[in-house]
Amino acid sequence: MNQEAIKKILPHRDSMLLVEEAEVIDGKAHGKYTVRGDEWFLDGHFPGNPVVPGVILCEILAQSTCVLLSGEIQSGITPYFTGITSARFKSPVKPGDVIETECVITKKRPPFYFAAGEMKVDGKLALKAEFSFALV
Repeated sequence: MNQEAIKKILPHRDSMLLVEEAEVIDGKAHGKYTVRGDEWFLDGHFPGNPVVPGVILCEILAQSTCVLLSGEIQSGITPYFTGITSARFKSPVKPGDVIETECVITKKRPPFYFAAGEMKVDGKLALKAEFSFALV
């Protein structure tokens, strides 16, 4: 699924759509994003040593998970991030890195959905988290 297909699921646009491609394989969402180095969130974080902020990494993980909710998201419905638990940052993500995510829905209580996911760069774990959404 390319960004145009992802835009049919997520309301994010321009600088906030942080998943370049995504697909569902065996009930798991797999997403990808390449850190170019010119993103707005790298300005000042940190001068001379740019590192993707943890909150942005969590957003990338959450956006890639939303492809699993594509059957639930209809016109006028927006997936809202409602919580993050157990987020563990294992290694920094820098310009030039290709982020790969793998996420799964762990529990459903519509309109709430709970998920777990991992983010890797070159096969190395960068982030592991559990989080939730509400479809409203």
